[in-house]
Amino acid sequence: MTTWNPHLPGVVTLPDGRRVRGRGLSAETPQGELAPEFALYLTARPHSEPGWESRWVRWPDFRLPRDTDDAVDAIRDAYSRAGSAKVEIACAGGTGRTGSAMAMLARLAGIPSADAVAWVRAHYRPRAVETRRQRQWVARTPLR
Repeated sequence: MTTWNPHLPGVVTLPDGRRVRGRGLSAETPQGELAPEFALYLTARPHSEPGWESRWVRWPDFRLPRDTDDAVDAIRDAYSRAGSAKVEIACAGGTGRTGSAMAMLARLAGIPSADAVAWVRAHYRPRAVETRRQRQWVARTPLR
């Protein structure tokens, strides 16, 4: 089993002990210890990076995912993989869409939906989950 070093930038330890890293795609492509084994990309246009497996969810900046079922499935997949692999969640800036997905991961790890945004802001980035609609999506979307 491989997992993230908890001291690396963007690494969040979920309440159940799984670790996931959030990243903005504007940052350098990670290499070595910083390379994920799986990445979930939340962008308006298809995105992938060489060197690791990834999944893409169509999710325009400052908006909601185009297909909620696909987004929830992808977030669940990332959560499952984070139990035994280095998983990264990324969007352009690493704050709104990535923060929304991280809040959903927190819900999967046991944080109540009403507390997920506050939890991710305290443990990932203070401005995570940027828009009112993203906050509502995190609180109201069923995890199935």
